Amino acid sequence: MEKKKVVLAFSGGLDTSFCVKYLSEEQGYEVYTAIANTGGFSKEELARIDGLARQLGAADHATLDIEQEYYEKSIRYMVYGNILRNGTYPISVSSERIFQAIAIIEYAKSIGAHAVAHGSTGAGNDQVRFDLTFQILAPEIEIITPTRDMTLTREYEIDYLRKRGITADYKKLEYSINKGLWGTSIGGKETLRSEQTLPESAYPSQITEHGERRLKIAFEQGQIAAVDGVAYADKVEAIRAVEAIGSKFGIGRDMHIGDTIIGIKGRVGFEAAAPMLIIAAHKMLEKHTLTKWQLYWKEQVANWYGMFLHEAQYLEPVMRDIEAMLDSSQRNVTGTVELILRPYGYTLVGVESSFDLMKTDFGEYGEVNKAWTADDVKGFTKILGNQIKIYHNVQKRNEK
Repeated sequence: MEKKKVVLAFSGGLDTSFCVKYLSEEQGYEVYTAIANTGGFSKEELARIDGLARQLGAADHATLDIEQEYYEKSIRYMVYGNILRNGTYPISVSSERIFQAIAIIEYAKSIGAHAVAHGSTGAGNDQVRFDLTFQILAPEIEIITPTRDMTLTREYEIDYLRKRGITADYKKLEYSINKGLWGTSIGGKETLRSEQTLPESAYPSQITEHGERRLKIAFEQGQIAAVDGVAYADKVEAIRAVEAIGSKFGIGRDMHIGDTIIGIKGRVGFEAAAPMLIIAAHKMLEKHTLTKWQLYWKEQVANWYGMFLHEAQYLEPVMRDIEAMLDSSQRNVTGTVELILRPYGYTLVGVESSFDLMKTDFGEYGEVNKAWTADDVKGFTKILGNQIKIYHNVQKRNEK
């Protein structure tokens, strides 16, 4: 009898490594593994993951390169919106998962797979992101989730693989590390407790710079265009350039505590030097180049956009409507922002832009008024206060 094909979303981590062995040896599937690379893996890492998949027993392995799509359809809108969930987390893994799920299910359809599988647990957000995307785009394909259905622990999975002769750095597997172009998340051990934080050794990158360094990031209509004067047509490479600089200072490390899709509180560590520096610089440039009401309304819709993206609602059509507004808002967001970097932090220095709304002939704040007279301000203030004056006048009458 011909074996049924299952495509497993494979990262090379503990959960998906377990799934390959379990699905092939105990469930009798012909397992095809696929990794959807959103820009977090080097060629060497992708080659290692390919080799691991085959060592575990995969019939074939595919690397799906989607980093440019991920940038165009997600990252640039997160920059436009200055999106940080709970003011902290740049929605790194959260935003990747939808695009990985789309790529995986399209691959599964292309090879005629009977089922698609992922290694998400039953206590996290990723299970919803994968399931929902698979259900919408291919309702006819079965979804298999061994780690979730069997309520497995990391210790059980490590023991399972050891008994089957699979060699790995099991000490490293104590943490679930998800690396992507827009940041790396680190979960496990300390992140499971409210009172602990990650040790230095848990972070994939280490601090090698201990002084100060100036960094200039240029934007054209909201998109990163140059780093320290070097122009980048490829925005993915520009992000990598900022990450290479910022990660040496340990910038962008934090713990995110937030509400999960399934209703419980979740905690994860992350490092995201490029997202934090790019968003901070972009936000400062917008303060100089957008009007008060552009800033206000863009912040409102961006907050919803980030929440929907985090909660697996990318395919909801309202997201395209919000993207249209974010696109429109960026037409004057062009200029260069300078920052000073130091270990674990940075300072925003200033902005150079031909669209800078501070550079006008109307006046200099707190110094000189050029477009109005003292009498103009006196009359304006009287009219501005009318409604409040009326309220307090009525209150006094009623207190007698």
